[in-house]
Amino acid sequence: MVAATAQVGVIGLAVMGSNLARNFASRGHTVAVYNRTVARTETFSADFGAHGTFVAAPTLEEFVAALERPRKVIIMVQAGLGTDAVIEQLIPLLEKDDIVVDGGNAHYEDTRRREAALREVGLHFVGAGISGGEEGALKGPSIMPGGSPESYAALGPLLEDISAKVDGEPCCAYMGTDGAGHFVKMVHNGIEYADMQFIAEAYDILTAAGMTAREVSDVFREWNTGDLDSYLIEITSEVLDQEVDGRPLVEVITDQAEQKGTGRWTVQIALELGVPVNTIAESVFARSTSGHTGLREASQGLTGPDRTISTDDRAALVDAVRAALWSSKVVAYAQGLDQIRTASDTYGWDVNISEVARIWRGGCIIRAKLLERIRQEYAGANLATLLAAPSVAAELGNSQDAWRHVVAVATQAGVPVPGFSAALAYYDTVRSERLPASLVQGLRDFFGAHTYTRIDKPGTFHTLWSGDRSEVEI
Repeated sequence: MVAATAQVGVIGLAVMGSNLARNFASRGHTVAVYNRTVARTETFSADFGAHGTFVAAPTLEEFVAALERPRKVIIMVQAGLGTDAVIEQLIPLLEKDDIVVDGGNAHYEDTRRREAALREVGLHFVGAGISGGEEGALKGPSIMPGGSPESYAALGPLLEDISAKVDGEPCCAYMGTDGAGHFVKMVHNGIEYADMQFIAEAYDILTAAGMTAREVSDVFREWNTGDLDSYLIEITSEVLDQEVDGRPLVEVITDQAEQKGTGRWTVQIALELGVPVNTIAESVFARSTSGHTGLREASQGLTGPDRTISTDDRAALVDAVRAALWSSKVVAYAQGLDQIRTASDTYGWDVNISEVARIWRGGCIIRAKLLERIRQEYAGANLATLLAAPSVAAELGNSQDAWRHVVAVATQAGVPVPGFSAALAYYDTVRSERLPASLVQGLRDFFGAHTYTRIDKPGTFHTLWSGDRSEVEI
């Protein structure tokens, strides 16, 4: 009989699972580990067995037996059918109130389904978004768990212990019931898509103005000391500084960006919820276009400007691009947080947006100085949008001339800026007192009798377009 000595167990010992198990052990926790391929478990034990207290289980039965009650099992296997298969194998081995955690990038609807199914048999299911990549999993990620409050009471202290820390605070907090954690992580990734697209556009503009990759690297390094201070800005300077075979690495990498799917999910679900996230959508489409080789090859004969940006004041252009980058990032955060708030209202999750910003300050890929301001703004008011926060609105107002200048200069030069321009369009759309959507409604009523409302009196109306064009109230 295996003694129940482990505080937590990890199933799946690929890089993320392995690093997460090592993280737990480095904090003094005994960790049970299991992998479907026994050889991988043996390799893990040989490589890291001396670095912590592990119980390497050759079978799932021995793995479960090694865990203290209530058992806390973290699944780190391929999302989808792989996760479902592990859960099916686990259920007969577990007992009432044991906790099963999915730490992968699962679709939140799958998490809701799994949580309901396990609740029926007396088990807790937690969908935990984990951000930070391989290094974060090992040294301290940002963790976004969702599930029952009771499960977090038992599991939370362990997750908080291994998470990143900012000002002594753990970058881990309870997000809400069933799929809340994976939903928040999905939107995190959507914002990440937008952030990287903005960075790429800033690089493209500056090189079109004649700057070398190394010079642009220096610009990003300087930006990282100010209000753009973030992990992605930091690593951008490093990537742009890297050379291979005497050339900048960025100039020899194929210009086709891949994607795993979470950004696409963010856009699809935003459409279902009726939340505008055009900056994230344009970032997803920009990746799709980059990889659509047939389309790009067939379009090489199209004419346009030669992508040259002429400027007599390079420093002023650099500062304007900085303003455009910061402003666009703010819009992407505003859209993502609006999507989280809307989903929270829809599903009754009661997600605390200030807490979301707080736990994103460290460990995760989009960690940034800006998030502390976002945390404070949402903690102090029930904001309908981040753009309405006084300090944010004021700075956007101060930055908008430079932002508009950058979009105009890039467009005139033929440098595509779908992210910057989408963010600016959103800013102008939401601040407009009246939109041309009135004409859209008129057109819809004309061809489809879809009706419309009026600004001067209550009710729903339709114009008899094919008749005498009088108006009737529906």
